[in-house]
Amino acid sequence: MKLLKPFALLAFAALSAIPALPCSRVVFRGDSTDIVMVGRTLDWTSPIPTDIYVYPAGMKKESMNTGSRFTWTSKYGSTLAVGYDGGVTEGMNDQGLAMNGLFCNVSEYKTAPKGSDMPVMSLSVLVSYFLDNFKTVAEVRQWLEANPFGITGATFDGGTVSLLHWAITDRSGNTLIMEYDKGNLNLYEGKEYQVLTNNPMFPQMQAIDSYWKGVGGENFMPGGVRPSERFVRGDYFIHHIPAVNVTSDQVVANLLGVLGAVAVPYQYEIDGVPHMSTQWRSISDLNRNRYYFKFADSLGVFYVDMARLDLRPGAPVLKLNTKYHAELFGNINKYLKHSKPFNPMW
Repeated sequence: MKLLKPFALLAFAALSAIPALPCSRVVFRGDSTDIVMVGRTLDWTSPIPTDIYVYPAGMKKESMNTGSRFTWTSKYGSTLAVGYDGGVTEGMNDQGLAMNGLFCNVSEYKTAPKGSDMPVMSLSVLVSYFLDNFKTVAEVRQWLEANPFGITGATFDGGTVSLLHWAITDRSGNTLIMEYDKGNLNLYEGKEYQVLTNNPMFPQMQAIDSYWKGVGGENFMPGGVRPSERFVRGDYFIHHIPAVNVTSDQVVANLLGVLGAVAVPYQYEIDGVPHMSTQWRSISDLNRNRYYFKFADSLGVFYVDMARLDLRPGAPVLKLNTKYHAELFGNINKYLKHSKPFNPMW
């Protein structure tokens, strides 16, 4: 058996120094832009109650319930994954823009100075703001660079602070990654940015991935559940599935396979202690306007077909109560019920 080279040992040390955190995201881009899909896993130590909402265009909203804030009327309809019936985890709009929030516990948000008129955005509606107002990554970046704002948000699951970073992908396959470091917003834009997990910050994660690309995934890949290990596997597999002469349905199947490679087995535990495990997976089909979803304890994949819904101003808010999700499979438009909007956890 060959001994590992010193640099390889350093790479293993870097991996082991990173705590195990949840969530992975991968972007499929075909050789043309007629098939672009975003897949993600949501990992946590226990199930996070998640319902699916469909919001039409034309809804009046605000970024906070008090103080300096943004107010807007949504330009586009959207499908949203809402946790605890109080905050948007991710979603996509009817213009083919998808946005996903993933945990990153080294994030330090910008906060509004006391007494200032800087607008404040609640984490519970941040994703909705971008899906309501923009249809391309270029539009999002232009707005972000011109409009500083503070971030606040309620804790969840017994006091957990939502420290996140976000990735946004449009129908062209272009991706924008948003990270806050010591209050400063860092943006990374490009079609080549197809993978995101958790911490460390994105530049450091790329450095780790660069080493493993040199090793070659066909020779050896890290197989653990840490963010950097999942990043390496996701980056390898998303570039080793067919990108030409494939149908959208085939891509959904292939992408579910990639998500399986970065997922953590449901109810994963060590010495009887529950650890982070994949609670659900989603795929945003940006060209067909379909939002796919699968819970870890369900045998079926279901989806919302936005192209067949009325998302014009004045249309009702729709909700899928996922309490009985084990029975859901295929197109679930008929199970969407008229609903009040969710109540944001400001």
